Amino acid sequence: MTILLYNNDTNRMERFERDARDPMPYADSSLLVGEFRGTSRSQLLWTQRRTMDSWVSFRRIWGQPIYVRHCFRRVGEGGHANQSQHYAGTAFDCAHNLSSAQRAQMRASAQSSGLWTYVEPAYLTPTWVHFDTRTLPPACFTGGYPLTRRGSVGVYVLILQDALNIVTRAGLGLDGMFGVATEDAVGFFQATRGLTADGIVGCVTWQLLTNSAVGAGFSPYA
Repeated sequence: MTILLYNNDTNRMERFERDARDPMPYADSSLLVGEFRGTSRSQLLWTQRRTMDSWVSFRRIWGQPIYVRHCFRRVGEGGHANQSQHYAGTAFDCAHNLSSAQRAQMRASAQSSGLWTYVEPAYLTPTWVHFDTRTLPPACFTGGYPLTRRGSVGVYVLILQDALNIVTRAGLGLDGMFGVATEDAVGFFQATRGLTADGIVGCVTWQLLTNSAVGAGFSPYA
């Protein structure tokens, strides 16, 4: 499988070829590619260095293996909310095998660690623990993905390119780099939805695009 990784330290995309039983890049042996892939059918995965670093540090704090059920999904596969961090490869749903008291302990540890941008409260995920390294601020006041525009690099550009290929058949290469071709594809999508075709992916553009792409299947282009 191919793994595209956004390195937050260098602002560059990195590419790895790994088998399911290999460790994820920067994650030593505490997270295997197959665990990160989960139920996704995609041969192309993506994540970011910050996410892997947070996982490794938290795994050391926890001090024992952590059962992981859901990490990565492609936006066309669906299965999560329309602007889910699972489509960005920045989220973990785990600890389904623990007791309620043990999950409460893990949530408290995740919150106090300072490693995660968001830890889901128990009333939203009563039978598992969710934490992620989402990028802030979101484009919408209510949450979701950050504003993305020409020059942006990273996992949210990958979601954008993937969704545009699904919805508009833009034929974009999935490289995580917001260049001219991606900007033009955004502008085309905006024009078809009656929006100002400025090529900037803000709140409304993200909402309309993800509403159309989530669960719509794999793009024929990747």
